[in-house]
Amino acid sequence: MFSKSCQYAIRAVLYLAVNARSDQKTGAKEVAEALNVPSPFLAKILQQLARHDLVSSSKGAGGGFYLQEQDLQVTLSQIIDCIDGKGAMSACVLGLPVCSSENPCPLHFKALSYKSGLEKLIQGQTVGQLAKKIISKKLSL
Repeated sequence: MFSKSCQYAIRAVLYLAVNARSDQKTGAKEVAEALNVPSPFLAKILQQLARHDLVSSSKGAGGGFYLQEQDLQVTLSQIIDCIDGKGAMSACVLGLPVCSSENPCPLHFKALSYKSGLEKLIQGQTVGQLAKKIISKKLSL
């Protein structure tokens, strides 16, 4: 349902939430290695998130990406909107360009309840809440 870029963005933000702060910045390369994703691709994603004030960054020696307290209040839906666009949750599950209740794809009506439930779940989840679960349950990214 989400693009690779969006999946990488969510994982990277959660990695930063668990591993980086203003006094302990992390470079895109380190995040990419930890998550086993392409470094140049992830660097562009992190830059996009920083431009939209969803993560913090600083340039120069000792620079990198990190999360401040306000960044921990970012929701998953904000990350998804930033990377995949506002229509990501309403897009056709089969990727068809024209899919609606009037012109449904074969899975349209079955997917509606799934997408609605997922959207509710995502809207209420902050990065900080998820980071706490990752730490307490020792979950992997």
